[in-house]
Amino acid sequence: MIYIIDHNDSFTHNVVHQLSLYDKVECDNYNEVNRNKLEKASTIIFSPGPGNPKNYPLTSKIYKNFKGKKKIIGICLGFQQILFCEGAKIVEQKKIYHGFQSNIKVINNKSLFKKGKKFKVGRYHSLKLKEPFKIKDFEITMRCLESKVAMAFENNKDKIYGFQFHPESFLTNNGNLLIKKILST
Repeated sequence: MIYIIDHNDSFTHNVVHQLSLYDKVECDNYNEVNRNKLEKASTIIFSPGPGNPKNYPLTSKIYKNFKGKKKIIGICLGFQQILFCEGAKIVEQKKIYHGFQSNIKVINNKSLFKKGKKFKVGRYHSLKLKEPFKIKDFEITMRCLESKVAMAFENNKDKIYGFQFHPESFLTNNGNLLIKKILST
């Protein structure tokens, strides 16, 4: 079972529909997290959402409790939330990407995806990872070809993954492929 923590985002139920192609999905609001569902889930998803990761201390607590015990995937705010929990800085971008399609590229040999592979993805964010970035077992695996901003990370040791973009968006080509590959690891 996949358990999605909804950070009050209008895209969350698109994520629910996408993930329900692969497993049973439960979704609860950030303020109404069900401990029993968390325990039963094989995968925890941190949804997109408004604001900054520091505004979601409960999600940080959940991440710290389940890191290395369950697969964790972060999408947009969820991507930022995981990195924030690991001590990374999340900062405002000069250009805001709300409803933009960008070309991204796999840049790391350690990725589950083939190095050099390109994707068109939907972006909806005003914050980004501040670099340089160095956290044990975490690898930036995809970057925007134009802005060079980090678009994905993988921690294959602890099975923690993040997408700064929205794989469920109609602007993302092959979003189901991206999710399916991560879920099948």
